[in-house]
Amino acid sequence: MTRQVNFGLWYDFRNPAPWNIPFETLYAQCLDQIVEAERIGFDSVWITEHHFCEDGYTPSPLVLAGAIGARTRRLRMGTNLMILPLHNPVRIAEDSATLSLLTGGRFDLGVGIGYREMEFREFGRELKHRPSLVEEAMTIIRRAWAGEPINFEGKRFKVGDLRVLPAPEHLPKLYLGGMAEPAIDRAARIADGFLSTGGIGHDTYVECLKRNGRDPADGVIIAGNWAIISDDPQREAEIVGPHVLYQSNQYIEWGAFGPPDAVPRFPDAATALAQGLYELWDADTAVERLTAMLQAYPQVRDVHFWAQFPGEPVASGQRRIEYIASKVLPRLRDALK
Repeated sequence: MTRQVNFGLWYDFRNPAPWNIPFETLYAQCLDQIVEAERIGFDSVWITEHHFCEDGYTPSPLVLAGAIGARTRRLRMGTNLMILPLHNPVRIAEDSATLSLLTGGRFDLGVGIGYREMEFREFGRELKHRPSLVEEAMTIIRRAWAGEPINFEGKRFKVGDLRVLPAPEHLPKLYLGGMAEPAIDRAARIADGFLSTGGIGHDTYVECLKRNGRDPADGVIIAGNWAIISDDPQREAEIVGPHVLYQSNQYIEWGAFGPPDAVPRFPDAATALAQGLYELWDADTAVERLTAMLQAYPQVRDVHFWAQFPGEPVASGQRRIEYIASKVLPRLRDALK
């Protein structure tokens, strides 16, 4: 029996100086790229979220998912991830249900607890409340999707005898991401699957499933992969170097990998590539490494790659996308049979 694993692309729609182009152009180019990715064999597209960023890191992933859904026919869409504590969970449930209905059930909602203090402050939330905000919101979303009265009262939210209609006819999956063990344990305990980044936390997730009395065979991992796959990885490293340095140091400055004053910035692109989450692979290496991961973790249901890095021209990312589609995906699918 063939094991079903989706292979997809990951977008943040960042447009930083000194490489920025008009956002209308960027969005149009990316939508065209996604349509072409579906045509050449990709299965999914994932959108992430941040707010108040100088580079325009997308604040509206559900709006973009709606546009993608209107342009595609087969691709699954998901968020990896939305910062759930910043949102009203009833509103998220309504928008997600509508996306599911518009796309024939092709949308899944991936969320996380967030880490950027400024976003929480501007949305009137507190970082210390993140665990309860997330857990209560997930409960509310699930009740809302069921089409039944929500009737919920907790520390952070109170929702009365309300129903979210229309309810989704194909229930979206509700995934939860994180890199620290408490977040991964939460995913194992209450989510439909674990959103990982850079391979971090797969072993922990499997152990947490066992700890929470869940069968690891029922676990699901949605794997955001940071590999840079090219016929000439060293040449590609030179091309994308400034963009991955920018991406890495921005995440560090925001606190993604710990307190910003305790995590040093990468001094140059070579160091970011060598010491960050990135890996440089050609097709043979990609097939070998990804097949090994899929064999080691049968929970993996989706593997997706950055379509392009912040400020990198869409055409530059397109070269890698076409290379993966022609030289990597067919071999991976054969290995899964």
